[in-house]
Amino acid sequence: MKSGGQTGGASKGSGLTPNIASMLCYICAPVTSLIFLLIEKDNKDVRFHAWQGTLFGVAIILLNILLNIVGIIFGHIADFLGALILSFVIPVLWLGVVVLWVVCLVKAYQGERWRLPIIGDMAAQKTGV
Repeated sequence: MKSGGQTGGASKGSGLTPNIASMLCYICAPVTSLIFLLIEKDNKDVRFHAWQGTLFGVAIILLNILLNIVGIIFGHIADFLGALILSFVIPVLWLGVVVLWVVCLVKAYQGERWRLPIIGDMAAQKTGV
């Protein structure tokens, strides 16, 4: 989803332009996004991307842990199922994650508040946008 954003002038908290600060929120999420949550207090665009980056990063970590556990469990039940999950499903999901990550980077740099499903709504709710 697209909504208008602020792209001009340096941000007070980070000293960066909002589109650069927003993009950096996704570079090493959730670490960089948490940093921007701490230093950026005024710009709602940067805060939105910081919240979305944090939630996205945490979701990816949890998804990775869950899929590895499921793969190991199925591997003990039937070698074929474990191998299928660990060597096919997880890489395909990671490819999707990388595509979403790149889209988030590009949209943030363009000054758009593009929302990921569910996570984007939660981030918007946290920032009040």
